[in-house]
Amino acid sequence: MNAKTVMWRLSGLMAGAAALVMAGAAYAPPAAAQKTKVVVYTAIEADDLKKYKERFEKDVPDVDIQWVRDSTGVIEAKLLAEKNNPQADVIWGLAATSLLRMSGEGMLQPYAPKGIEGISAQFRDSANPPAWVGMDVWAATICYNTVERDKKKLPAITSWQDLTKPEFKGAITMPHPASSGTGYLMVSSWLQLMGEDAGWKFMDALHNNVGVYVHSGSKPCRQAGAGEYPVGISFEFRASRTKRDGAPIDIVFPKEGLGWDMEATAVMKGTKNLAAAQKVADWAASANANTMYAEGYAVTARSGVAKQLPHLPAPADFEKLLAKNDFLWAANNRQRILAEWNKRYNAKAEKS
Repeated sequence: MNAKTVMWRLSGLMAGAAALVMAGAAYAPPAAAQKTKVVVYTAIEADDLKKYKERFEKDVPDVDIQWVRDSTGVIEAKLLAEKNNPQADVIWGLAATSLLRMSGEGMLQPYAPKGIEGISAQFRDSANPPAWVGMDVWAATICYNTVERDKKKLPAITSWQDLTKPEFKGAITMPHPASSGTGYLMVSSWLQLMGEDAGWKFMDALHNNVGVYVHSGSKPCRQAGAGEYPVGISFEFRASRTKRDGAPIDIVFPKEGLGWDMEATAVMKGTKNLAAAQKVADWAASANANTMYAEGYAVTARSGVAKQLPHLPAPADFEKLLAKNDFLWAANNRQRILAEWNKRYNAKAEKS
């Protein structure tokens, strides 16, 4: 084989190798997408955090949620303490009354998520663009242990006033309004339903029968379900799940009306991950997210999504049970109300 032939064959092999390298590059699998970590402050029920994260990240795979979770009052206090150095990128699942206060402090980045036209007007901030957007409603509900009721021959409960009867002395547990959003929506609704003088008089009488004020909206229903206390004032999400799980409770919706609030979402002003935070807000307002909320809540922000839930009224009927609620009044008067409440009743607070 002469030199020319060898050189010709070598050049052919090199060309072929180059072609293979180029082809390999063309068909190489793409590198894994870079995920943006987003810190999300929330009061969503702890047993739902995994579900929310998995469903969100399935639809938005380039964002990684890092939860910071606690009761509403604790999360609100944490956000206010961090006002000048925000640590959260997004708030997803906090009371609208809390977000009204954050908005008033200039802590939220107004943003209209994609598809906001599908969110009912009463479930979002009235500003344009809105500072926050609602997710679902949660409402005060009584969990009444039927075994303890029958054993202790306790009377029927149909109204809030029934809870002041002497037979319930030491038999009631409810959330502390300073740490629990559920507790605060109860207190603010009683003051609105009854008027302030009558509302405080009612709570004075109720206090005589309360065994403990706990730092969770769910715990009173769990306590009632376990028979620790015959009566737990909680909210409908936890009542439905507790009864579904086999606890011997009746779910009572007092006839005067139910105090309520909205879980809501907002983008934090000053976030270094604005685009990713807005993706969270987009998904939180989406039909997929509202369908997920409807698995636990009877009323959702996106109309036509809510469905019949076990042991709860149909969505339209449930909405009729909701008391008139001035969110702005509840937000603006929160500190005054809590100061008075603590002065009167904090001696029975659960030890932290």
